[in-house]
Amino acid sequence: MNITNPSNDKIKQVLQDSTNIAVVGLSDNPARTSYQIAKIMQDEGYTIIPVNPTITEALGEKSYPSLLDVDRPIDIINVFRRSEFLPAIAEDAAKTTAKIFWAQLGIANEEAYQYLKERDFTVIMDTCIKVAHSMLIR
Repeated sequence: MNITNPSNDKIKQVLQDSTNIAVVGLSDNPARTSYQIAKIMQDEGYTIIPVNPTITEALGEKSYPSLLDVDRPIDIINVFRRSEFLPAIAEDAAKTTAKIFWAQLGIANEEAYQYLKERDFTVIMDTCIKVAHSMLIR
């Protein structure tokens, strides 16, 4: 794959400049990784925007069926879906005001990466947002 993540300095800047994180695939089950990581980021002061058509809320926040339904500003789109779903999520992301697309650890897709880069997104893939935050911010 020809996916190159930004430098640590750029990732740090992204985390410092962002406040709203739309979490695609966020579960309302506290045992799930998506819930645990989103909760930690919420505890760090970020506003979490759940995006999951199968739930109505998570972490005390209203859930939206898709990125296109979110009626709030989004800084980071953080994805907890399998790699093969990234191209479709990337297409939706391009229709939002967000400019940062972050696929969690183990999730990457070259087609989605290229599509987003062509649309001036900062793209981070196969990287845990919580780990990056704890390494670069705390």
